[in-house]
Amino acid sequence: MNITKQANGLLSIYFTAGYPSLDSTVDIAEALEKAGADFLEIGFPYSDPVADGPTIQHSSEVALKNGMTLNQLFEQLKDLRKGVSIPVYLMGYVNPVIQFGVENFCKACREVGITGTIIPDLPMYEYEELYKDIFLENKVSNVFLVTPQTSPERIRKIDSLSTSFIYLLSSNATTGTQLHVKDQSEAYFKRIKDMDLNNPIVIGFGIHNHDTFDKATQYANGAIVGTAFVKLLAEANYLQKIPAFISSIKGK
Repeated sequence: MNITKQANGLLSIYFTAGYPSLDSTVDIAEALEKAGADFLEIGFPYSDPVADGPTIQHSSEVALKNGMTLNQLFEQLKDLRKGVSIPVYLMGYVNPVIQFGVENFCKACREVGITGTIIPDLPMYEYEELYKDIFLENKVSNVFLVTPQTSPERIRKIDSLSTSFIYLLSSNATTGTQLHVKDQSEAYFKRIKDMDLNNPIVIGFGIHNHDTFDKATQYANGAIVGTAFVKLLAEANYLQKIPAFISSIKGK
């Protein structure tokens, strides 16, 4: 159920588990698949989200107040695969995972059908030395992030450790910063594309409409929309608005 390097024009949607309501997670996931999202990232909230912009920070705060925890999330996700067949990744910070127990976390991911994880503050060496075997035994792919400052040597190392896709950050800014594909960004995207890595590339941070999605997918297999979708979830009747939102990003 992983993404293939041959795929292109893929759209991933990020949203925070437990937002806007505690029990909305699976309903949103099902609605996104029906609307045409190609894979999903479900964020598990954390009290100190250092890399998130204000919109996603707010969604985490609300989710925590609603009572969302990893235990609660895995309980909800027991029914995930009854209505969702596309790849689903859990995204969040390493602290809650350590507190939950890395082995318990990976086993729970396997049991509910999670494809992989994105844990931005999990150091690569720590993953390789301490946790890689646990992830692989449970068939959970860990996704690593690449920024404009990541060295070619480190990118090759990330590629060798990856079993799903590589998350290419459009900038070093926090989430929610709008993507402006200028000469510098294009050179960065092209440099990564020309490395001809073994794993697919997906671009995140700043993708918010068809234009930015189209530009990103000229250089990568797919792109991730987060902040723009989380904003939609604050609106009334958000489930009914999801098909039009997905169509507006994909341009269909």
